[in-house]
Amino acid sequence: MSLKNKKVKFEELGLKNYMDAFEYQQSLMDEIIQIKIKNRDLPEEKDHGTTPNYLLFVEHPHVYTLGKSGDEHNMLANEDKLKEINATFVKTNRGGDITYHGFGQIVGYPILDLDNFKSDIHLYMRNLEEVIIRVIAEYGLKGERSVGETGVWLDVGKPYARKICALGVKTSKWVTMHGFALNVNTDLRYFEYIIPCGIKDKAVTSLKRELEREFTPAEVEEVKEKIRKHFQDVFEAEIYSKNPPKNIKAKPAKVSLFILFIFKKSSFLYTLDFEIPPYELHFS
Repeated sequence: MSLKNKKVKFEELGLKNYMDAFEYQQSLMDEIIQIKIKNRDLPEEKDHGTTPNYLLFVEHPHVYTLGKSGDEHNMLANEDKLKEINATFVKTNRGGDITYHGFGQIVGYPILDLDNFKSDIHLYMRNLEEVIIRVIAEYGLKGERSVGETGVWLDVGKPYARKICALGVKTSKWVTMHGFALNVNTDLRYFEYIIPCGIKDKAVTSLKRELEREFTPAEVEEVKEKIRKHFQDVFEAEIYSKNPPKNIKAKPAKVSLFILFIFKKSSFLYTLDFEIPPYELHFS
């Protein structure tokens, strides 16, 4: 008998090459699938292993990725131009067309067993959009869905409609990989070398452009925290951290021990000062 596990382990990968992050995602997905295969072969009355869930945050150096159903003609830059702008081009196994990842962008990769939540890929995509819609609402922006165009948009139905967050996923045996890319301080000029998501008549935007200010590193961390909070609420999950926040460091505890000796009519007080090494800290 298998139990649903709604705990999600969060991991901050920092700046990481796209293919390195891809291989890490794939390893986590394979781990979950192997547990599911093993569970499938067990009798119903036996205890089945619970499957883990992960949420990865990462930032990539300049890279263009083309989904398995994408059109290479939507890549407008040739090899020489890619070298000039210090970018790479990768064909990947997610859904969707072409997109850009780069500095100033928060990329989220949920590696979830949807059997722990709801086995509905359409609902899963709408829930990812809902997370981002709630996040940008905290900055006074009205995020919307555009029929037939996955992602989070601003001013849908108007000539100046623009996308602020792209989505693209892959699922196997109801296990997900890939995810979303929210433009925060993203250099939007890099989108000029592609037809983003294969959509010709709509622009791309960022929190920086909409709010007309650069987000500081501390403010970017706040955006990440809002994503985690709303992800937890939308998916009714419990997120716990594999990494402590960057600005929190465990320190040794300083302890003073006082010892009083009494001998006949005399007394002696000794003070011993020492440090206790920190325990491993777990953050939720």
